Amino acid sequence: MFIELRRYALHPGAREDLISLFDREFVESQEAVGAVVLGQFRDLGDPDSFVWLRGFADMKTRRAALEAFYGGPVWTRHRREANRTMTAWDDVLLLRPVTPFTPDTATRPAPGSPEPDQTLLNLTIRYADAPFDRVPEAPSSLLTLVSADEENDFPALPVRTGENVAAVLSRDPFDADSLPPGRTERLRLTPTGRSWLR
Repeated sequence: MFIELRRYALHPGAREDLISLFDREFVESQEAVGAVVLGQFRDLGDPDSFVWLRGFADMKTRRAALEAFYGGPVWTRHRREANRTMTAWDDVLLLRPVTPFTPDTATRPAPGSPEPDQTLLNLTIRYADAPFDRVPEAPSSLLTLVSADEENDFPALPVRTGENVAAVLSRDPFDADSLPPGRTERLRLTPTGRSWLR
């Protein structure tokens, strides 16, 4: 599986508008064409940031799904409304799980489900000089990812390249000292009402 970690910069006050639109229109419509929407989050450290994760079985599926979704009726109908909320949408990392990962999104909350109560997740991102040969699994980890080497074959959506990244989504803060030295980002995230990862 390949997973995109997508971080959008938003106009002030626009995040709830994007979340409402996304959870209503962009979950099932992406999954109908082969993508898997794994999680949508508010970044507690930045009120004008929206973070989400999207997965694909393989790179061939990724390209087909992106072509179908962004060329399809749902995105065409709602893209102006979505794009009006954003100032930047090109902070994207293409990653792969460290261990085999098969999401069971059948357990995702249904449309109109209440927001989860005080759920807090930690996203730790470590940048290093060399590729990560291993990343220890923490007991509270939900997802552990490292950079994928594959070329982005859907250039309409940019992906950051040339970076060696490990990303750990966990319930408890992850001990980044267990990783090779490098710059570390720590995000505190709360899932939206439709997020599968929570």
